[in-house]
Amino acid sequence: MTMHSSRRLVLSTLVSLNGVISEPVAWAGPYFGPGSAAASLRTLQGSSAMLMGRRTYDIFSRQWPDTPGDYAAHLNAMPKYVFSSTLRDPSWSNTTVLGTDVAGTVAQMKREPGDDLIVYGHGRFGRTLTEAGLVDELVVTVVPVIVSDGDFLSGPGGASSTWELLDAGPGADPGLASLRYRPRRG
Repeated sequence: MTMHSSRRLVLSTLVSLNGVISEPVAWAGPYFGPGSAAASLRTLQGSSAMLMGRRTYDIFSRQWPDTPGDYAAHLNAMPKYVFSSTLRDPSWSNTTVLGTDVAGTVAQMKREPGDDLIVYGHGRFGRTLTEAGLVDELVVTVVPVIVSDGDFLSGPGGASSTWELLDAGPGADPGLASLRYRPRRG
């Protein structure tokens, strides 16, 4: 890992062809193979911490602590920060609960030297970070399925934003597409 003078915030999400982001474990699994696992591990290894909201914590803390493999081992060992007003005593190793001042706390974390901060998913927590202008890179993996219902990448009432395409191409496994953006400022 290369230490940076300030951290970047990378938000990575899976999205269906029709824009659904919720519950990807129910629809993305058949497309998430060895290539995706290796790419995800590289992303984790280049990150100094994972940030999440309470819903992501609830999902990940049930799935990863007892899962074997290099990805799970790295995820379980790395620092994790949860923004929640209700979680008091996290059971997942190396997890710290922070308050609800997402924008202020994350802005401070970004000013510290270190490797990237990673966020998975784009629910309420991800939208808060995006609307606050804190996301430096948005990685979208498009999964070739139409999902009948769920939460969409951008919910109603959210702030508009413009993004610049950095890279587009096939995903790490067959059928997936990978898009990488940075916010267009100004």
